[in-house]
Amino acid sequence: MPLRPAELAAQALAAVRAGAQALHLHPRSAGGRESLSADDVASALRAVRAACPGVPAGISSGFWILPDVEGQLAAARAWLALPPQARPDYVSVNVHEPHARALADLLLGGRIGVEAGVWTPEAAAQLRGWPGTDRLTRILAELPDGPEEAALSQADALLAALRGVAPGVPRLLHGLDRSAWPLVRRAAERGLATRAGLEDMLTLPDGRPAQDNAAIVEAARAVLASRR
Repeated sequence: MPLRPAELAAQALAAVRAGAQALHLHPRSAGGRESLSADDVASALRAVRAACPGVPAGISSGFWILPDVEGQLAAARAWLALPPQARPDYVSVNVHEPHARALADLLLGGRIGVEAGVWTPEAAAQLRGWPGTDRLTRILAELPDGPEEAALSQADALLAALRGVAPGVPRLLHGLDRSAWPLVRRAAERGLATRAGLEDMLTLPDGRPAQDNAAIVEAARAVLASRR
């Protein structure tokens, strides 16, 4: 698993060469912990941008990384002060988390894009009540680990709940572990974007262990091409 900026950059370049069109990063501290610190974010983004110029790159703001609303907002204000090469193009914000609305408003006001992470139909209803959803970079329909049949049913229900929410904003559908590859296939069938990498799955569609992010991206592109 890539942790250091140079490792992230090398994996990002390999993934882009395999066909990735955008990048989702989890910057880490020197000790290897996920971090929202401006210094750690800047180090990761500078390294990745040097390796992959022009490729959109974003980060997570998961509340588990820094479980403090004011701490999250302070971190985001520090990102806004970073130079362009060191700041994220977009940030993933999980709609159900306590800092979501305030964080999204802050980022959009500072011209950093927002990917709205929607895990449940209830979160879709929350997002429906947000003002300015047409300014979102994309909406992430995100499903947990689970068996294929249940994951596909949950995905269809979640996408239905999102119908009419920011209709001009692209949707991205992805799963986790057992649900990951079934939802790559469902995304292809629906004409949606998807996300694929070591954060989401550790195996290839045939069950073999994935050697790196690039192998997963290459396999995902093959699935997309075969289903569209």
